[in-house]
Amino acid sequence: MQDESFKRALYEVLEDTGKRKLAARSLRQFLVFLILFNIVLAVLETVPEIRATFGPHLRFIQLGSGFVFLVEYVLRLYVADMHPPLRRYGPIWSRLRYAVHPDAIIDLIGALPLLFVLFLPNQAVTVVVILRLLRFLKLARYSPALRSLISAVVGERKALLGSSMIIFGVILLSATLMYLVEHNEQPEKFRSILHGTYWAITTITTVGYGDVVPVSNLGKLIGGFVMLMGYGLIALPVGIIASAFAREIHSRDFVVTWSMVARVPLFEDLKATEIAEVSKLLQAQKVRKGGVIAEQGDVADRMYFISEGEVAIKLAHDTVYLGEGSFFGELALINQSRRTATVTAYRDCQLLVLESDALQHLMDKDETLAKKIMDEARERVRAGKKVLGELAEEELQQAGVYASVDRSDEEPELSFNEDPETDRTPAK
Repeated sequence: MQDESFKRALYEVLEDTGKRKLAARSLRQFLVFLILFNIVLAVLETVPEIRATFGPHLRFIQLGSGFVFLVEYVLRLYVADMHPPLRRYGPIWSRLRYAVHPDAIIDLIGALPLLFVLFLPNQAVTVVVILRLLRFLKLARYSPALRSLISAVVGERKALLGSSMIIFGVILLSATLMYLVEHNEQPEKFRSILHGTYWAITTITTVGYGDVVPVSNLGKLIGGFVMLMGYGLIALPVGIIASAFAREIHSRDFVVTWSMVARVPLFEDLKATEIAEVSKLLQAQKVRKGGVIAEQGDVADRMYFISEGEVAIKLAHDTVYLGEGSFFGELALINQSRRTATVTAYRDCQLLVLESDALQHLMDKDETLAKKIMDEARERVRAGKKVLGELAEEELQQAGVYASVDRSDEEPELSFNEDPETDRTPAK
């Protein structure tokens, strides 16, 4: 049982899941620093003066870093059978399947330099240098933006392949024309179509080194046309990747936002399309560390989702801390009372805000949605859900706090007009 709890804790720290956010964040920051530090050392080690002066120290640091990456790889293999998609394969097959996953292969590449240095110290110098530099690929695990960019490139691989074929076709045609026109004028520089290809590549990519240029009038005319064409050709893959990257970021943000809204008890019975409609009402708000998000005594007319950072909610007897992925102020959507707690940003926060007026407007347009939300609210009242200050019972459980009977208030009465035939303006 102890081994299982240790394995679970290790999995939560390595994969940044569960409640061990501080340990997971510290490990992630340490590994990112170590990766960047190793890349810098691998580059500096190629300088003869630095290698002659600090060679033994650099070697010791590289060995230590390699050992850390090797241990990380082994531990990730050890907890591989705890990944939800792999659990059904058992302890052996789940690890084998994980080992061929791109992330695991990149982790293995990060650990290989240590093995090469230990077992092939003289024969694998070039390979070791390359593998050390390839450790920067590990950053993709810790950078959602980099992973999104890779996904965008993979998703648009057919379009990119098509644009590449067009570019290479134009290069070949330009090189052939320039060879035919300039071969007699410059037999040394345009000896073959292959030599013309070098000129075509530097011209179409708008680099233009100037070491090979046409001298005939017809060659200059062709060269000018190829230069102008180069701008449009290079824009093809750039535009494809840019649009795919923006779409990937939008999709990821939508999924994250949708999942946060779906966790709110007030919306848990809604359909996916209805949750999506509620998600569209969210507005972004950024609050610096120490900034006040909600003041005690203000009208509670909005709820908050924490997409990044952590907030501190100062209650009469406690201070409750909520982190990334949590939500608070749900009661503000159904009862606009005065806030009984002050909410501040414990760290820099990126919040998503849902205002009660916006939700009310959506409910006015969709009676089915309004009925589902109000039915859920009434059910929670009948179930005797407790509240502590500004937090409902489900919100307290996010922070590991539970409202006790002697310190909790009764669920407030619902403020939305429950008659669908009349105006549902919230009670003031």
